[in-house]
Amino acid sequence: MSQRTISVNRPVAAAPAPTRAQVAVVEQPVRQAFWILRFGFTVAPILAGLDKFFHLLVNWDQYLSPTVNNLVGGNGHAFMLVVGVIEIIAGIGVALRPRIFAYVVAAWLLGIIVNLLLVPGYYDIALRDLGLALGAIALGRLSQAVEYKNR
Repeated sequence: MSQRTISVNRPVAAAPAPTRAQVAVVEQPVRQAFWILRFGFTVAPILAGLDKFFHLLVNWDQYLSPTVNNLVGGNGHAFMLVVGVIEIIAGIGVALRPRIFAYVVAAWLLGIIVNLLLVPGYYDIALRDLGLALGAIALGRLSQAVEYKNR
């Protein structure tokens, strides 16, 4: 028969509240990370969305999988123009409401990843977009902390 020990509940001393200086040390990097990600996820989708119309950076149509092109009735270029508009809206949304639109961008990036996995030779870009999706999720989480602090 094994012995059991009975612990007695004793009051535990509460940890002292952090000082303002200690709180500031934590808050400053959080705010900086928030603003860096907010800037990036505002500018990048807007620029990528605009470039769907001008193809200055790349011919974006090449990234559309044949499967998706067939799903949109062979109108891949028109579909990519719609994608551009959605990306511009998502970027503006991150600028105005990052707490919501950061998750919209993350979901959008996951959709892009699925599309890229259907195109042989673009797995590296799919991996990059996974990193971007994780960054967008981090922005969403940071948005909650920064908005809470501003109340």
